[in-house]
Amino acid sequence: MKKETYSWPESIIPPAAEKKQKELIAHGDTRVDEYYWMNDFFKKGPDSANVVEYLKAENAYLDTMMAGTKELQTRLYAEMKARIKEKDESVPVFNNGYFYYHRTDEGKQYFKYCRRKGSMDAPEEVILDADAMAEGHSYFSVGALAVSPDTKKLIYAVDTVSRRQYVLYIKDLETGETLKDQIKGTGTDIAWGNDNNTFFYVQNNPKTLLSEKIKRHSIGTAASKDVVVYEEKDPSNYIGVSKTRSRKFIVISSEATLSSEVRILDADTPLREFQVFQPRMKEVLYDIDHWNDKFLIVTNLDAKNYKLMETPVNNTSKDHWKDVIGHRSDVLLEDISAFKDYWLIEERKEGLVRLRIRELLTGNEHYIDFGEPAYSAEASFNPEFNTSVIRFDYESMTTPHSVYSYDMQAKQKKLLKETAVLGGYKKEEYVSERIYATGSNGVKIPVSIVYKKGTKKDSSAPLLLYAYGSYGYSLDADFESERISLLDRGFIYAMAHIRGGEEMGRYWYDDGKMMNKKNTFNDFIDCGKFLIDQKYTSIGHLYAMGGSAGGLLMGAVANMAPQLWNGIIADVPFVDVVTTMSDPTIPLTTNEYDEWGNPENKESYFYMKSYSPYDNVEKKDYPSMLVMTGLHDSQVQYFEPAKWVARLRAMKTDKNILLLKTDMEAGHGGASGRFDYLKDVALQYSFLILRESNTQNAKEHE
Repeated sequence: MKKETYSWPESIIPPAAEKKQKELIAHGDTRVDEYYWMNDFFKKGPDSANVVEYLKAENAYLDTMMAGTKELQTRLYAEMKARIKEKDESVPVFNNGYFYYHRTDEGKQYFKYCRRKGSMDAPEEVILDADAMAEGHSYFSVGALAVSPDTKKLIYAVDTVSRRQYVLYIKDLETGETLKDQIKGTGTDIAWGNDNNTFFYVQNNPKTLLSEKIKRHSIGTAASKDVVVYEEKDPSNYIGVSKTRSRKFIVISSEATLSSEVRILDADTPLREFQVFQPRMKEVLYDIDHWNDKFLIVTNLDAKNYKLMETPVNNTSKDHWKDVIGHRSDVLLEDISAFKDYWLIEERKEGLVRLRIRELLTGNEHYIDFGEPAYSAEASFNPEFNTSVIRFDYESMTTPHSVYSYDMQAKQKKLLKETAVLGGYKKEEYVSERIYATGSNGVKIPVSIVYKKGTKKDSSAPLLLYAYGSYGYSLDADFESERISLLDRGFIYAMAHIRGGEEMGRYWYDDGKMMNKKNTFNDFIDCGKFLIDQKYTSIGHLYAMGGSAGGLLMGAVANMAPQLWNGIIADVPFVDVVTTMSDPTIPLTTNEYDEWGNPENKESYFYMKSYSPYDNVEKKDYPSMLVMTGLHDSQVQYFEPAKWVARLRAMKTDKNILLLKTDMEAGHGGASGRFDYLKDVALQYSFLILRESNTQNAKEHE
């Protein structure tokens, strides 16, 4: 592809946010936050209009600075959109007498959710047309679908604001009528009772947005009369409701970072009270599923990396739990799917997922082979209990998302569908690698890499390094068709599996949270240095990207090693750690105390303050940065990135570009449409290409 040359416009003055001093005092320490007023939008205080004015000014500044890439953004969007098969259909899943699937139509942004009775040759029934429902909404999301056991009714959850606060609706699938029942302010968990008239759902707190209550609804009654069957008193816990694979039990789960508790109810008697499975234990997590006359329990009880236990259905307390798969220090047990004669066990070793099959009659076991150095694999939705054929999802950095069936008895896999990538994509033209960077303290950090064949590893290539590193969330080497637009322009893409995730086990997570959080940032910096040492790239061509808690990572490494990065993209970044964690009224704050710490604790307060990006902005040079947020973000409030950018503008000593993009209609996940999110990707890639073009031009004129 021919060289593309772009430059920033000169002499454009960026917005300067008004400063209003506010002192925040804790543990005898005073922090001055001159942009605290920016949190006023949802409070509807006197500065709410000023907030919108400032965000719009930043958007206008971004448009001006990126004006030279307008044609590039249009071209990138067209490139990426052209790779998507617009008229497509998912692999049907058989469940309770019907084949369920969703399909997309050409030019449409959303899905049609469909089913056919007994056979794919039967007439199609469109149970929900999201394309039609989304008309007139700037944002639209279907959060959940739940069909009643008798297959006659559908519950679905809709969010039209992007705050992840849903409205539940009920549709009669025989008449097509939407019933009068409507329930506002819910999550997406839904569990039907086996009477086909009762269901359970999660009610969120309207201010903190925390999952707060599990309620029971009877169809035809007012939501105001719904019975609270469980209320969580600990604000650090998330709660949810589900149904076992056997369809015999309703399960309420309450879980924090360090402990959990489960309640169960026979689904045939949904009007009875839930019973505690095992009272919560200090620093013990457990999850259950029903299998024949037992419950299976995945737990970290005396098992850092988790183990599998079982207990009789009529004796669920810990005293009756027995080991089935013991603890292994080098293998993380993640999940188990229990079928009549087989178990599908999901594990993780050396950063890679392994799918392990156990035949229950003989006790024989084997693993499914994937044959690539780095990949992502997981069990698909497998609703049928009495089967020997399951499905799993697979992809790698060169292989598009694929759905396989796997015969657990014959040990044979069959590709059912590989997502089409239009435009002539050929996986053999790209190279995927798995290497291990050496950290400053000797730790080995997995790094997954992809690039186009012919890209030279002579330090000249631009490289985008991505990571997350929080909440024990493990990044896997996935496929993104939009990434091809970067690879084809000579970029290398690398994913750092740093501490704070669980790629290398629960120990990996514990070493990257709370009072060990700085390990996450140091790992990322060490990965960048290692890639430079190995000549994948060089200073002046290394870029960094992360979102949400990964945006915290971006803010931290910008402060800690600004000279290492030629550009940083921080998407919905969590950057004002101390202030947010000190305010329990901010959505989700109290759930995070065991991840970051509670600032009421003096030691936690000062440790968080020592790395919080907003609190550590200094008068020094920073790399060029693109920061993105959404006004309605419920996970990381818009004012965190807005304040951070304002403070950076006021204090940085360089002339590098700093841009803030606020989506005034969306939230944490960005645009909701099937194609609209690509506009943000096109902006991000244009920022990288523009920055790299400036660097190349500067070198040519030296």
